[in-house]
Amino acid sequence: MGQTSFNAAVAPRRVVDRATPAPPRRSAEKKQPGDLDLKLAALQKDYAELHTAIFEAAQVHRRLCAPRLVRRGDFEIASEIFAVRHLPGDFFTVVDAGGSVILALGDVCGHGLAAGMWTTHLVGLVGIHTAASPEPDLIVTGVNRHLSRMSPAAPPVSLFLARLDPATGTLDYCSAGHPPALLLRADGQLESLSEGGPLLGVLPAASFARGRLQLRAGDVLLACSDGILESRNSSDQEFGYERLEAQLRRAPTGSADGVLFSVLRAVQDFAVASELADDTSLVVVRRSNPQGNA
Repeated sequence: MGQTSFNAAVAPRRVVDRATPAPPRRSAEKKQPGDLDLKLAALQKDYAELHTAIFEAAQVHRRLCAPRLVRRGDFEIASEIFAVRHLPGDFFTVVDAGGSVILALGDVCGHGLAAGMWTTHLVGLVGIHTAASPEPDLIVTGVNRHLSRMSPAAPPVSLFLARLDPATGTLDYCSAGHPPALLLRADGQLESLSEGGPLLGVLPAASFARGRLQLRAGDVLLACSDGILESRNSSDQEFGYERLEAQLRRAPTGSADGVLFSVLRAVQDFAVASELADDTSLVVVRRSNPQGNA
């Protein structure tokens, strides 16, 4: 017996009474839209809960970081951070340490939730090592040693860390794999702050150098993450250091806020046709004259 005959033999036959119509199948059909509605409602609920959780995580990140404008003595410290996706992997903290102020601008490699989760740990590490010693190179060395022990779980991190004495204007700093900060003097002279060492978490025994400078009345210090420098326009050109230096020179330097928003606006106008590719952060420190006037 062939295959076709076998199937025909064992398959149950459907007897149709032509005088009696087949029962309607509407009840089964009606169930499907209801099931889809339930699934859609469940997905919407999950999405709303995830959105709320991400929002709460972003608020935690904001509280961990410094307020947008901080004042210490004759100094204004303005900062902004923008996330490319959900939660920024950049962070900026201001920690009072005796008579000094510790400024830490960090950038966790990568972006999104994973990088954002690491910022909490990094802020904690900076605080722990600041309590042990206020020297920037020793703080950076301690953070690097800790991250290196966690490798490969911990991502590489770039960090610009400085200790500012508001009374004297002395700034000691260490730049670990971070884009060099720029110092615009009141007389128009521009300096690059490049003393430091490699990325954190890569070389356990890495050594880090410390730089020192004096901030005088009218001087402006600018530090940023590479998201500023690597912002691209529609022609795939990077914003880069030359544009950053030019914009710093033409920015209104009467306040830290004025410089901050001038540079951010220039970056936004430059990359207006392109999506943000990386988290971006910018910090501006300005010293007014001792009488508090511009």
